Amino acid sequence: MSEWILQVSDLNEYVRRTLAADPMLRSLRLRGEISNFKRHTSGHWYFTLKDEQSRISCVMFRQNAMRMSLRPMDGMQVILSGSVSLYAEGGQYQFYAENMRPDGLGTLYQQFEALKSKLAAEGLFDAGRKRPLPLRPKKIAVVTSRTGAVLQDIRNVSAMRDPGVPLVLLPVQVQGVGAAESIAAAIRKAGMLSGVDVIITGRGGGSMEDLWAFNEEIVARAIA
Repeated sequence: MSEWILQVSDLNEYVRRTLAADPMLRSLRLRGEISNFKRHTSGHWYFTLKDEQSRISCVMFRQNAMRMSLRPMDGMQVILSGSVSLYAEGGQYQFYAENMRPDGLGTLYQQFEALKSKLAAEGLFDAGRKRPLPLRPKKIAVVTSRTGAVLQDIRNVSAMRDPGVPLVLLPVQVQGVGAAESIAAAIRKAGMLSGVDVIITGRGGGSMEDLWAFNEEIVARAIA
């Protein structure tokens, strides 16, 4: 009787298919702490999720990472949504994350308060730095999404209050990876436009996570 001998690739593929076929592992929510977070040049995110006893390797592919407003970092407590599978080439069991959110709002509030304290200590919020709003602006720059409902709201209110004040749109990304950099660059550009003496930046609303790009340090420094 001949021996049944598998290639390593055959075994790994069998395990991958077995995991993929298990309905319990297709749509999971997983809670833990991020460690060893790396953002690859491809746009994929690689990290470990751990608790007090165990850890699991995780990946979030670029198309999902681009939708995230949350900026992951080591030590952050999160809840992931996704599935378990095996990376057959490396023989590595891992979690494929499709969504990520903070485990409660505590983590985001801690980030916000820490950044606010840091910038306040540098004097960015000092009253002496603040400029009074003009009674009648010469020109208003609007830093927001070209397709968001908030843009039409701004246009409507502006036309109702003073139709003679021109608006200049600087379209930006308002959510996801790169949004904060997009907003900050547009604010800096708006500050150099001739005649602009007021800048409005924002979006139409959303959860704290959705709005997080406007709380980033790079945006605060651009405003300052």
